[in-house]
Formats: sequence, structure tokens, C-alpha cells
Amino acid sequence: MSIWGKIIGGTAGFALGGPIGAILGVMAGNVFDKSKKNNYNKISSQQKQNIFALSIIILSAKIAKSDGIVTKDEISAFKEKFNIPSEEMDNVSRIFNEAKKSKFGYEKIANQVGLLFNDNKILLEELLNNLFYIAEADGKVTINEVEVLKSIGKSFHLTDEEFQRIFHSRLNNKESDPFKVLGVSRNDTDESIRKKWISLNKEHHPDNLLARGLPEEFINQSNKELSSINHAYDKIKKLRENN
Repeated sequence: MSIWGKIIGGTAGFALGGPIGAILGVMAGNVFDKSKKNNYNKISSQQKQNIFALSIIILSAKIAKSDGIVTKDEISAFKEKFNIPSEEMDNVSRIFNEAKKSKFGYEKIANQVGLLFNDNKILLEELLNNLFYIAEADGKVTINEVEVLKSIGKSFHLTDEEFQRIFHSRLNNKESDPFKVLGVSRNDTDESIRKKWISLNKEHHPDNLLARGLPEEFINQSNKELSSINHAYDKIKKLRENN
């Protein structure tokens, strides 16, 4: 069964007319009880994957609406490019549309997700990376969408440097700043930059991401980010060789 079918099963019987954010609580059990510590470790890997994918649905809908309209390109990108089986399309669309019209703000959703994955920053980075993918679906990322993505990044407790690294990794190779893609300074030594490149490669390796709870359906966008990291390192080496 795909991750999408497992999500639908996990939310079976939930009244979508209620606060959309409550779905996360239903799937995670009591992990959002702030009085309890190490809640993240109390839920299974499958629950983590389900919540990750469900968060993508809800936050994607909020981002798609942030520029005032939800285009067919954005909806198609979500439905088709995340490998949603045809038999799950109607159910996923129902959650997407409910999230789109719900008055329950994206900030509360993002805060919940940031709390849940607070000791798994790499998964939060991948979630934001995939949300950029949805924002790009209509050919451009609007200022409003960038602001929403920045706000979500703050809810995830990502630094501005980490946000910029993800943002620049989404740009094409000519427009991106290779130093920002790696999260390094132009004044850093070659060895320091090399160490950061190796560290990022290990963090974003598909095997590590899957082990950390990333569903297979989202690996393609992670591979794109990994490719950007390697391109950035190559670009920096060439820049320094020519100077």
C-alpha cells in the first residue's frame, strides 16, 4: 500500500469539517502533549511517515492558496508528481480541498509539525524542500508564497541560513549561490567547505532519509536537492581554481 492509502486509513472516520490540524493529533496520538518529553520517540516509523505526508497535503494547500488562487498546475503537481495512485486521488483531494478552505491557519499546522519533529531537523528540511516544489508548480514562486515558506521554516526552527540553503538549492544552477546552497561562507577554507559538503551528502543520502522517516514517495525531490549540493561544490571548486 502506498503512503497515501495508509494516510486515508489513519484518518478514517475523522470529521473533516472540524479543525484540519486535529487530523495530525489523531494520527500521532498524544505526541502533541507538551507536558510530555521525548514524544517523538514514542510513535512508530510508519506514523512519522504518515504525518509527514499528511503535513505535505495540508501545508501544500495553504501555500497554493497564499497567492490568492489555487491553479490547476499546483493541484496537478501535487496529485501527479507525488505518485498518488488513481484509486487514492479522490480521498487525497478531499483532504487537500478541506485544508484549502479551512480557516485553521497554516501557522498552527507548521507549529505542530515543528514540535513533533523537533529532534529530526533533516526531515523538516525535506518537508520544506517539498513545499517549495509545490510552490514552483505554476512556473514561479510569488513573494507571498516565499513569505509563507519562510514562516513555515521558522515554525520548524530552521535558521535563516538553513532556509536560504533550501531556497537556493531549488534555483537553477546559473541563478543559485553555491555558497548558500552549502551553507558556507565565501571566506571559509577549502577543507571546511569540503567537510560541509561531505556532511550534507551523508545527511541527504536516500538511505539516511528513509531511515529518518521520509516516505519513498518524496525521495525524488530529495535527490534533486542532493544534486544541487554536488553542483554547488563543483562550482565552488572551479571558482577557486580560477582565482
